Amino acid sequence: MGQQIETLAEFVAQTRWEDIHDEPVRRHAKLVLLDTLGVVLAGSERPEVQGLRERLNGTAGTGATVFARGWPRHDPRTAALLNGIAGRSIELCEGLRFVSGQAAMQVLPGVLAVAERLGSSGRDMLAALILGYDVAARLAGGFTPRPLAHQNGQVSLLAAAAAGARLHGLDAAGISRAMRIATTLLLTPSYTNAVAGATALNVAGGMSGFAAALAPELARAGFEAQEDAIEQSLGELVGAAFSAQHILDDLGAVWHITRNYFRLYACCNPIHPALDCLQEALAALRPRPEEVAHIDIATYRFTSVMCTPDPPNYFASKYSLPHAAAAMVVRGGAGYAALDDTALQDPGIAALRHRVHVTEDPEMTALAPRLRPARLTMILTDGRQTTHSRESHRGDFQQPFGESEIRDKFRELAGVVLHPEGVSSVEEAIDRCEDWRSIAELTEALRRYGRD
Repeated sequence: MGQQIETLAEFVAQTRWEDIHDEPVRRHAKLVLLDTLGVVLAGSERPEVQGLRERLNGTAGTGATVFARGWPRHDPRTAALLNGIAGRSIELCEGLRFVSGQAAMQVLPGVLAVAERLGSSGRDMLAALILGYDVAARLAGGFTPRPLAHQNGQVSLLAAAAAGARLHGLDAAGISRAMRIATTLLLTPSYTNAVAGATALNVAGGMSGFAAALAPELARAGFEAQEDAIEQSLGELVGAAFSAQHILDDLGAVWHITRNYFRLYACCNPIHPALDCLQEALAALRPRPEEVAHIDIATYRFTSVMCTPDPPNYFASKYSLPHAAAAMVVRGGAGYAALDDTALQDPGIAALRHRVHVTEDPEMTALAPRLRPARLTMILTDGRQTTHSRESHRGDFQQPFGESEIRDKFRELAGVVLHPEGVSSVEEAIDRCEDWRSIAELTEALRRYGRD
């Protein structure tokens, strides 16, 4: 096995909460926790998520809470699976800025489930999230995914296993073994699931939480894994290449959880720069929807394929730039409430989608993924027009959202399943989560204020 992987496992095992002494890192980690929990709570209302929960409730175990109405309890593996699937289902989770991945949504569900089962303290839970996030970012930096592979259930699954093993108190060798065992659980979901509206893609994200609960138990039970399992799986099996050369750079000095991006638009992140341009165009011209003759968008290749004007369902609509743009024009935004199920049947949105045209600009493609550029021209029926461009989307590390914006997002999403006093109670609890004696301080607040 590579020495870099062993050193990374040792770092996860030996780093104490006190070693993460930078207060901005701790504060940002709590904001990531707040944001991710809100997305899970709102995502729990999706019909396919409710359907799966109802089917699995018949064989429910105990030990961890499912963050959904009624707050059912399950074994930690199933609870983490359900919470991860819910969080993935509304396309509002945060992500890694410099490499592809949605680390918090794949690490946190397992961390919360394992921490609840073990009675871990709040600071143990938060340290596991920060360290698991770091593992995800560092492994992703050396990983070359295959062209169609979505990051769900890949690198972040190994990071979730490391975070779960940390909570179990495994030493460096045990954490390394749990991660190497977890390579047998890696998945191969395709990006084409997204534009096809195949919600199976979200199951792959939920499986990372499942692995966070299962892999440490396998390690503790005595299961073994080959020494080069991580290098082989990422470099030859699910991935096209893997290099551990730089995964230890600035270890313990740079915390990758602070280098993330958040989302306020409820759609795939590469679409966001074009929507930022559209907001500027709408502010400049203030048109009524029927006055928009057409909207022309040039962007980089990855985004340009998200061009279908007629997405087949709610999930596919999250990957349609024409749909998101039309919704923004008609409804004034592209957040959770604007891009709901009714948007697909809205006749004004449906008509405008076909007047949104998306093309690839090769010069922009050459800049991605370091930059994520877009250029948008809006032309009105009276001949007025305006053009706007951006190098990247608002919300990334160069143009971060204000903390108040992230908190407002949490309040909207959490309010789907909590009464207003519950939203405030949970938000206040997370702000002091490093002082929790156990995760019960969160779950009791959820149960007390949950909507029927």
